[in-house]
Amino acid sequence: MSRVGIGVVGAGNISTQYLENLTKFADVEVRMVADLVPERARAQAEAFGVAAHGSAEELFARDDVEIVVNLTTPAVHTEVGHQAVAAGKHVWSEKPVATDHASAAALLAAAEAKGLRVACAPDTVLGAGIQTALRAIARGDIGEPLTATTMFHVPGPEAWHPDPDFLYAVGAGPLFDMGPYYVTTLVHALGSATRVQAVSSRSVARRTIGSGPRAGETFPVEVPTHHAALIDFEGGRSAQSTFSFQHALPRMGFVEVNGTEGTICLPDPNTFDGDSTLWRYGQDEPTTIAATGSTWGRGTGVVELARAIREGRPERASGAVALHVLDVLLAIRDSADSRTAGVIGSGVDPVPPLPVDFDPAAATF
Repeated sequence: MSRVGIGVVGAGNISTQYLENLTKFADVEVRMVADLVPERARAQAEAFGVAAHGSAEELFARDDVEIVVNLTTPAVHTEVGHQAVAAGKHVWSEKPVATDHASAAALLAAAEAKGLRVACAPDTVLGAGIQTALRAIARGDIGEPLTATTMFHVPGPEAWHPDPDFLYAVGAGPLFDMGPYYVTTLVHALGSATRVQAVSSRSVARRTIGSGPRAGETFPVEVPTHHAALIDFEGGRSAQSTFSFQHALPRMGFVEVNGTEGTICLPDPNTFDGDSTLWRYGQDEPTTIAATGSTWGRGTGVVELARAIREGRPERASGAVALHVLDVLLAIRDSADSRTAGVIGSGVDPVPPLPVDFDPAAATF
């Protein structure tokens, strides 16, 4: 079988990380980069040796593109996704898959009706760090998983991001920008969520850009910049999670899962590597579990999707998982707004860990 043709829509900051890897993976070939700004598409195509660049419409019309990698802003994720599906393409979307349940469900339904796949970031959950921890949980290293704690606390991305406005717009904020990494990991570890109770706050109404050509410019903060949630999962499991852009003391990458026989501290879910630390009852010292597997970065999920399509099996970073994660995030938002508990109507089947020898760079067909 031939390599799977990839088209990238959106040539912004995150596209560099994707293109660095996708242009090296043997099972896929990037055949075009598209952007609303032609100069950005041209620059990224030339930088990574991609033969074609142009508009999204031109990309959708290409017969040699099987998967559209949608790296646009969250507000237009489903619009671009529907255009790709209408053109007969599978979709890999940056997170979140949508900004509301109905839009996400409609996109998945449209793809299913045409026999196409929709998959979604984060694919950090497929990296060696989180996968090693998930394999440890699956084999019973902490016994039966019971509870979890996650924390993401930072001052905010405007200090380093040259165009941070969209990170404080509807559909973003720490909940929707960083929440997918943590909640996706929780769903892989604990299963489907069923209910949430949450609170939120917003520290200031405007923020100031701290770097780049727009340094000193201010912009409005449209969403809460702190959410704290208690999440119930099937089987009586639960998690406490906070997502914040208003902490002067950074605490990032904290994910801890507790079970009947021990506790495991996972690596940062926004990375593809990192060891885990295991504490077991009756042991004086913790055990380090070294990460084993692939540490390639963003784009790993695109290759796993491509192989799933070729092999006729479900992909791990599926649209169904992304929709359920979105439902959890929406329930947190709505619970905080209403000060009432939110029920989550969707669920997902357990996601099996990757084989330890999974290598996105290898040629498998």
